[in-house]
Order: sequence, then structure tokens, then C-alpha cells
Amino acid sequence: MDRGSNAMKSHLSSIENISIRQTRKGWCMELMGCEANDEFKYFIGDNQVFKSVDESGCFCRLCCATIHPYETVVKEVGTNEEILTIDRPLRCKAGPCKCCCFQEATISSNGAELGRAKENCWYCVPSMKVYDHTGKQLYLVHPPTCCGGVLVNCCAEGNPCGKGCCKSSFRFYSPEDKNTGAKDAPYLGHILKKPKSMAVEIFTDAVALDTHFPNDATPDQKGLLTGLTIFINSIFYENQDE
Repeated sequence: MDRGSNAMKSHLSSIENISIRQTRKGWCMELMGCEANDEFKYFIGDNQVFKSVDESGCFCRLCCATIHPYETVVKEVGTNEEILTIDRPLRCKAGPCKCCCFQEATISSNGAELGRAKENCWYCVPSMKVYDHTGKQLYLVHPPTCCGGVLVNCCAEGNPCGKGCCKSSFRFYSPEDKNTGAKDAPYLGHILKKPKSMAVEIFTDAVALDTHFPNDATPDQKGLLTGLTIFINSIFYENQDE
């Protein structure tokens, strides 16, 4: 079913990837422990097309930094028209061996739900399932693995001491693929956390993310995966160095 705002479909219909850059808070705010609302800029090629700021309370950001609930509205630059809304409720911190209270988020556009993402029960490799608005599972999402799917493969994006330094990824797999844990298993797309300049790495926790969509993804699925990128950042990359 065709869902989402016209602006979202216009921008996402023919693209293969989108780049997301978090706005730096500044080294002074970082050193003082200030928890400002997360701001992101979205680029298609070299052109910024979207922007977003999460809406959450200061008290929640300070006391529940890694699990604070938020509503992030992604807007078109220039018109401020809504592209996506990511709604993350308060849930227990993502972690192994949980049996309930999993991290989850709902992604919508123009008042219509595009789908949702929910953390799985996991042990060594964090994973989540992505569903469309009908509840049908579209993707299984987790980092690349090794040792038969038992461990996260830290070398999948390159040698961690060389070209893969500071890179990590979450990959999109088909829910029907039973071989997602195998080495070099085929995947449909991925979210890649990229290295930044030395000054950014040392003085701020701002992140740089690239989302590569599956070849057959529809505009609403691309919107869903763009929202998933913000959600994954808030769980696994935000405040990871604290």
C-alpha cells in the first residue's frame, strides 16, 4: 500500500542511500555533560534535504540518557513539511538475555504508520525485527557476524586497525534467510557508522551514518529504514563512550 507524505515519496523514491550527520553540541557542552536534544542533518549526495530534532525532556535525557523516550520529526529543509516521525517509548536498556520490555519504535509519515522496529531476545549479537504497518516482518537487522553467527564480526567493514577503523554496521537480512549468521551471508542493505575527523571523535559524540537501502525497497520502506537508523543510533551509538 502506498503510504507516507508526498515530500517523503518525492525524495526517497529513486535514491539508493542517504547520509545522516549529527549536529555537534560543541566541546564545552560535551565536557560539562550537557545533554542537548539530538539534531540531525540528512543528505542525498551533497545536498541537505531533511533536518530533525528529537523532542524529549531535559530530565529524561540527563537521568535516562540511553533509554529516554522521544519523538523525532524529520522535516524537509525549506518547507518544514513532515517527512517522518519516529516515536520511541521508554523501555529497558537494550541488552542480552532480556525476556520483556524490549526497545521499540514506531515510524510514521503524514499520520500513517509505515512500520515499527522491535528488539529481539539476543545473547551475543544484538538484533531486531522490522515490521510494516500490517505487522508483516520485512527485515531481520543485526551486525555482521562470524563463528556461525555467535559473535559480532568486527572486521566485516575492514581491518579495525586500518581502513575499517571506527566503522561498524547493522545489516538488513530477509526474514526468510536462515543463513544470516554465516560468514559473508548475503544481506539486502545496511546502516554504516563512519569515522569522523579526529577533532569530532575526541571532543564530541556526534555520529555519521550512511543508510544503504535494499534494491527493491519502496519509498515507504526507505522511510521506515531511515527512521530505523535514528532509532539504532539512539540505542547503540549514542553515549557509547561514556
